[in-house]
Amino acid sequence: MFLKRIDGPRTVTLPDGSTMSRADLPPADTRRWVASRKAAVVKAVAAGLISEEEALERYRLSSEEFASWKKAVRDHGIAGLKVTSLKSTRRSEL
Repeated sequence: MFLKRIDGPRTVTLPDGSTMSRADLPPADTRRWVASRKAAVVKAVAAGLISEEEALERYRLSSEEFASWKKAVRDHGIAGLKVTSLKSTRRSEL
């Protein structure tokens, strides 16, 4: 079996005890970002599976967009990444 050489760990253990591997990440060509895919990228960066720079480059994200994902998870959990939740959160902040 051939394993592709990569920088960084192949798997990490998350705070809840589950493991996450690079195979659990969304494909690099993802165009439709649902909450679960956003959450997977945020979790991977937080756990050290991939660096933030690698995530920004791999998924062609701006640093502002990724920062908004991290803030949504921090403030509202994974539900905060849903577009409908984002709209209602923005309305309540106005």
